[in-house]
Amino acid sequence: MAMVSSREEDASLYVLPEACIADVLSFTCPRDACRLSMVCSLFKAAEESDVVWERFLPRDYQSIISKSDASSMLLASASSKKHLYLKLCEKPLIIEGGKKSISLEKKSGKKCYMLSARDLIIVWGDTPTYWQWNSDPSSRFGEVAELISVCWLEIRGKINATMLSPATLYTACLVFRPTGGLHGLDNQPVEVGVGLVGSECGKRNVYLDSERGRRQQYHFVNRRIGLFNRCRIVGMPASEPARENNGQYPKKRGDGWLEIELGEFFCKEGEGRELEMSVQEVKGGDWKDT
Repeated sequence: MAMVSSREEDASLYVLPEACIADVLSFTCPRDACRLSMVCSLFKAAEESDVVWERFLPRDYQSIISKSDASSMLLASASSKKHLYLKLCEKPLIIEGGKKSISLEKKSGKKCYMLSARDLIIVWGDTPTYWQWNSDPSSRFGEVAELISVCWLEIRGKINATMLSPATLYTACLVFRPTGGLHGLDNQPVEVGVGLVGSECGKRNVYLDSERGRRQQYHFVNRRIGLFNRCRIVGMPASEPARENNGQYPKKRGDGWLEIELGEFFCKEGEGRELEMSVQEVKGGDWKDT
């Protein structure tokens, strides 16, 4: 029986053309391709190939980039398909006249979208008494919607599922930043949901006040001792920390804004309907402002 040494097996890899290795790597994922590139110099050279990164980019990446005012600058500054891929991962691309942004998840190449406030349906959003539109240097978009005071809070966003990466589980979030206290929402849950238009979608309650989540981590009880009342901590946290409480409370993003999970959606191959996301609080009757 013939025996092949490890050294001979390694040498046999170099018999294969670099284009063949690149073609094989293109059937992996970006993370695995980068890991394999550290194994040997042959993989490293093949991993840099445009053949590999053309496959990792979304199939419609050229159409997506063409929707941006910065398309020419982006394409001119990208020295390779890998460079273009990394640019789309590192900095969201503003598209559709500033209404949306798109970026890629670095490890998988899946598309991540953000809808601007102008791309949302905000009830009473065109009434300055209730909402105002301002610029914010910390926002990627030209305008943000600022809540002044409303009794009826309702925000909806829609995106066609054909724009999403197929066979992918998505999480939809509302991104916001309180400018003061969340009056009227500090103890009042809001109803959120995600689902295809025309289909029944699951609803759940969340809290927009992140401080409420922190307050509920500990249970405070007044105990009468002699003639004095003292506030004492009696035991372990009464609930899980806000960031781990099934997404019921907001968590802080790297850019300083907060995000709250609205729900999940699995985008099937060939799905062509619209996906709708909603946030509403219309039952409490309290006026809400920040």
